[in-house]
Amino acid sequence: MEAAKRRFGFVILDLLCLNLSLILAFLIQYNGVIPNRFKANLWAMMLIVSVLGIGSFFAFHLYNSLWKYASHRELFQIGFASLFTCMGIYISFRYFKFQVPFNVSMQFGFVVLAITGLNRIGYRALRKYKNKFSRLFSKDFRKVMIVGAGEAGAMVISELRNHPEMEMRPVVAIDDNVYKYRSRIKGVPILGNRGDIPALAKKMKIDDIIVTIPSAPNNGLRNILDICKTTKCKLKLLPNVHDLIDGKVTIKNIRDVQIEDLLGRKPVKVDLSEISEYLHDEVVLVTGGGGSIGSELCRQIAMQHPKQLLILDNYENGAYDLQLELEEKHPSLNKVVIIASVREKNRLESIFDQYRPGIVFHAAAHKHVPLMEANPTEAVKNNVFGTLNTAECADKYGAKRFVLISTDKAVNPTNIMGATKRIAEMIIQAMNKHSKTEFVAVRFGNVLGSNGSVIPIFKKQIENGGPITITHPEINRFFMTIPEAVQLVIQAGAMAKGGEIFILDMGQPVKIMDLAKDLIRLSGLELGVDIDIECTGLRPGEKLYEELLLEEEGLTATRHEKIFIGKPTFFDLHELREELETLRFTIGGSRENLISSIKQLVPNYKRVI
Repeated sequence: MEAAKRRFGFVILDLLCLNLSLILAFLIQYNGVIPNRFKANLWAMMLIVSVLGIGSFFAFHLYNSLWKYASHRELFQIGFASLFTCMGIYISFRYFKFQVPFNVSMQFGFVVLAITGLNRIGYRALRKYKNKFSRLFSKDFRKVMIVGAGEAGAMVISELRNHPEMEMRPVVAIDDNVYKYRSRIKGVPILGNRGDIPALAKKMKIDDIIVTIPSAPNNGLRNILDICKTTKCKLKLLPNVHDLIDGKVTIKNIRDVQIEDLLGRKPVKVDLSEISEYLHDEVVLVTGGGGSIGSELCRQIAMQHPKQLLILDNYENGAYDLQLELEEKHPSLNKVVIIASVREKNRLESIFDQYRPGIVFHAAAHKHVPLMEANPTEAVKNNVFGTLNTAECADKYGAKRFVLISTDKAVNPTNIMGATKRIAEMIIQAMNKHSKTEFVAVRFGNVLGSNGSVIPIFKKQIENGGPITITHPEINRFFMTIPEAVQLVIQAGAMAKGGEIFILDMGQPVKIMDLAKDLIRLSGLELGVDIDIECTGLRPGEKLYEELLLEEEGLTATRHEKIFIGKPTFFDLHELREELETLRFTIGGSRENLISSIKQLVPNYKRVI
């Protein structure tokens, strides 16, 4: 119905334009006066012009186009329709012996082309800018500061203006180039450098700050973000310059600043060529493949062209989601999704016997500290004996390398989860001494954005209006991103010689209180006004701080500047198996007996209640 109304409106408008064009053609030809000899037949000529003109416009589909998207194609259509109308009226006027000169017909053609084209272009402009101008002077828009008055900044300004539905209006730009000061970019004034951000944000009542410096080094970007954090504005960011290789910035490129953008160090980079070499054309097994770390491992392994990727997980939903993602992004990838538990030795035996994986990444584990404190038997079954089962299968069926995903909580553990992961490290170091398989472990801190990490919890608390809860004002943790964690794991597999524990230099630990405050600021909120932080007390088994290294391990540098090796502390496999059997026997008994067996295996395990 709406389309029919719009088409009818254009027909009426074109009728007026056609007849006006005919009158203007006579006036142009005869110096502003229509001779009397033509006036008698003027109505008949206008009828002919109307019929032929509207007929030509329909024939050339002028009423089927969406004129708010009009381009040169539609203008060509108008030109041909005007030409045919011009020829048609000349022939008709001669047929009815109106004695109209050919020049009048030609001038009619030019005039109708101009008027009809202008009203189409005007319609497009009106549709395009109607909402833009109405919102421009509305009080509902959010004032935006653009940091970086370069090409990316100019494109962001254009994008915001082209998308009024975003309700964001760029009002000021910032740039460190003194030669740009007091000039304008796309009409937006450049009023200072990064040091002026807080004052200008307050003075101009800025709601959002968009940082548009995709080529900025990490330390420079962090400095700018730290300055922006002192304002009450919501922060947004363009991605790295490598993600903008097509040279085009769109609204989709602009994202909220994430907490990982504020890590106090540069992102860890790895040697991708080295990674590719040992994974290429291999059968690779990832246990816990549907989890946060496991799924990212699978994504990055898929890009290295393995012979076959085996995704093993006990939780079918995560594995299924990953399967769909890999089918879309890597349709030629030879992959098998296996629903199984690492606790079941017979099931693992059949999997290893059937597929014979050459590389094993063992990411299957229970990792939530409070839950494992309440369910210690499950932690032992999964983290200890699940690791033992998988490692023994890797040894028996000739896997080349086995990489265990460990944690900094395994160092001087104070909780069940950390103690069981320390036993897992002991298992692979003991196995390595008696196996042709190269067993290694990778130890790192908290992974930003992984299941159960503090960031998603804090974000949900902010969405619900708070408060944000932390256990202690002085608690701190080492942090890394999921891609960093996975690249470290793969890099460790490339460096493995057997028995090592690879440790990532993650910079200085981050106070959880500072993390919570940063998230509040990044959300455009003010602590104590919009949302509060509450301290709830340390949970069972929780440390104030984490460590990455046992005292006896020491550190050895590798060819990667951010990766180190903890000196292997070998264990006698026979003695370890005997102690593990004692631990297995206590699983069905009392909690205290189980804890006692764990302490026997891990003497530096000290419970914190």
